[in-house]
Amino acid sequence: MTAIFGIPIQALLGQLLLGLVNGSFYAVLSLGLAVIFGLLNVINFAHGALYMLGAFVAWMGLQYLGLGYWTMLLVAPIVVGLFGIILERTLIRHLYKLDHLYGLLLTFGLTLLIEGVFRSFYGVSGQPYPTPELLKGGVNLGFMYLPIYRGWVVIASIIVCLGTWFVIEKTRLGALLRAGTENSKLVEAFGVNVPLLITLTYGFGVGLAGFAGVLAAPIMQVSPLMGSNLIIVVFAVVVIGGMGSIMGSILTGLGLGVIEGFTKVFWPEASNTVVFIIMVIVLLLRPAGLFGKEK
Repeated sequence: MTAIFGIPIQALLGQLLLGLVNGSFYAVLSLGLAVIFGLLNVINFAHGALYMLGAFVAWMGLQYLGLGYWTMLLVAPIVVGLFGIILERTLIRHLYKLDHLYGLLLTFGLTLLIEGVFRSFYGVSGQPYPTPELLKGGVNLGFMYLPIYRGWVVIASIIVCLGTWFVIEKTRLGALLRAGTENSKLVEAFGVNVPLLITLTYGFGVGLAGFAGVLAAPIMQVSPLMGSNLIIVVFAVVVIGGMGSIMGSILTGLGLGVIEGFTKVFWPEASNTVVFIIMVIVLLLRPAGLFGKEK
């Protein structure tokens, strides 16, 4: 059996896959945070709770309505996005001209409220969600065994992330979004409904969290605390990549997932802190993040 530094190659490749799966969740979640902060200038601490909400919407769709995974993969992000639109229209919109601290405190309060509601109904033990039939099992690649569903998570996440980057950076809609947040009065003078664009942007950003929640449901227990366990790491990913940097969030999320996976092989004790160690180093050397722009 081939080994590297005394570690079997199968173990290393297994951790690479695990790191890519975790990195896929980091990338999608940090992308949603980057979209909301980069275009709306709001720190959305409720992102983890909305990720959990996406998983629970998928679970409830299956339990109460009999709607399968593929249907909920489309429906759950829309439901979470609509919930986000309601939040933006009623609460978030009043924070755009205030200090970031107000947005952080409000969304943190929303997190506690949303998690508290689900904990009162479902407890904290978690609910199982079955893997869809089409994605069950795995493929023997000779050098490792690849679970089909985990491979799907990586592919789906990369497609969604790159599609989002393309829309924001390379299309007229993305140009209008960026221009509307930079100089809303000028863009409104050209007949563009900027408040509607901002509302839809927030809804799309939290919809990405809901999409990640559906992807995560078959891998981990659907629990009210699943977002709390992830959101701090995701914020660290956003800071390392650069607050508001779309491509930075994608690349940093995937890269840190892989680094975290390999750390579990070579230095297991540091696997839970390696992301934060990297964050400290990056902030010391480049305060704006790897892909952020100095102001």
